[in-house]
Amino acid sequence: MFKVTPNPPDTDPASPYEPDSKKLNEAAECALNFHFPSNADIKATARKPSKLFAVDPEATAETLAVFLVETLASVDVMVHHLVDHLEGESRYALLGISNSIMVAEITANRVLDHIEPAA
Repeated sequence: MFKVTPNPPDTDPASPYEPDSKKLNEAAECALNFHFPSNADIKATARKPSKLFAVDPEATAETLAVFLVETLASVDVMVHHLVDHLEGESRYALLGISNSIMVAEITANRVLDHIEPAA
């Protein structure tokens, strides 16, 4: 019995299915530039503040600092509540976050010390 196609079949040396390294590199560069823009591109883009959550532009610095201190204190309490339920590396990581929150809270309190109270 005669076989019509050779085993394996002859292929064209310039197959459209074989990857072209130059085209692949160009596509990879394009994808990387799209997903990871350079610092120059980021800095050149004008910043547009989100309007989803906004702070009252008429709020005083004292009001904002007090809110900041209270928020940091609340977050610290939540973190300490979670720390009680963890062990090992996760616990240590959360305690590190707690220390960072504490430093921010101390800093915000120092800012409050330098703000003249509103009349």
